[in-house]
Amino acid sequence: MPRQEMDTRFEKFGAVSFTATTKVNDFVDHLEKGRVAGTRCSKCGRKFFPPRADCYNCPGEPVEWFTVEGPGKLEAFSELRYAPMGFGDDLPYTIAVLAYSGFKLFGRIEGAAFEELQTGMEMEAKVKRLKNGQLTYVFERA
Repeated sequence: MPRQEMDTRFEKFGAVSFTATTKVNDFVDHLEKGRVAGTRCSKCGRKFFPPRADCYNCPGEPVEWFTVEGPGKLEAFSELRYAPMGFGDDLPYTIAVLAYSGFKLFGRIEGAAFEELQTGMEMEAKVKRLKNGQLTYVFERA
């Protein structure tokens, strides 16, 4: 796929997009293929999510993409009743941190009532297409 002079793929991510250009626009390509992906340093193996273009531990070393697979453990969660700009129509909703081996994901839970959630339960990151056509990822019970 030939790249445009101005890479605007990141405009397709999230309910409200504040970032049009980033060094990790390939993240959106992975979402379009049904994969949630992060980056890993090719030298030290450190994993990053959200994806980073550079490893803070190994400056100048290239990073490679990896797919977030399998369940992670629900480490923390909170129900939001007040929303940032662009998310008011979604209230209330639940945000969470999932712990995987060597990295963590921050995101939103879908398909589970707040009262049913417990730290330690297994959840998976899934790609979701929003009503407006934008792409995102959510956490669902494993």
